[in-house]
Amino acid sequence: MDKRVSFYKLLGCGKNGTFDKVPDLQQWGILTVRSLGFRAEGLESHQILGNFISSWLRFFKCEVWTILLEPLEGHGSWDGKKPFGELSVNPVHDGPIAVLTRATIRLHKLKYFWQEVAPVTAVMKSADGFITSLGIGEIPWIKQATFSVWESKEAMKNFAYGMKTHTEVIKKTREQQWYSEEMFVRFKIMASKGTIQGINPLTGKP
Repeated sequence: MDKRVSFYKLLGCGKNGTFDKVPDLQQWGILTVRSLGFRAEGLESHQILGNFISSWLRFFKCEVWTILLEPLEGHGSWDGKKPFGELSVNPVHDGPIAVLTRATIRLHKLKYFWQEVAPVTAVMKSADGFITSLGIGEIPWIKQATFSVWESKEAMKNFAYGMKTHTEVIKKTREQQWYSEEMFVRFKIMASKGTIQGINPLTGKP
């Protein structure tokens, strides 16, 4: 791995690219956090993932979607670290945003988490301003994350705080202490290249 990479994770995906107890072994995610000064021009996979992984992807003719992000605001930790550093609160930003929410679920709370996943996913996909999302994670069922893309911060907040189904789940996570660790980060989208399921979700977006 490139020495400029300060944090990385190999992430599995749920079946059909969403939260699912059954993993999709044909779809994977790789998160890398790089030092400042990385250039978006070209956005070639060898720049992001290194030559070995890029060669592997080419050999198997894998479909690849790469999205370059700049953290805007957030809180929490991942494996006891703050991979994106100390972040601002409520920065000014217009345009599409990406959101990463992840958590380590307490074992005795797993059934409650999975009971609530499907209704929230269904509501999110029909929300105004929603572009795309992926259910990802390090360990099936236990360490889970959602990566979602929205037309604007306002659209995301309308879903997060305006949709009853979602707000009720947020309330339960706090009151019942579902998570032993969690993190929430919003990002500015710097560049997007490639496709996922045949399309680039950000094509035509400002």
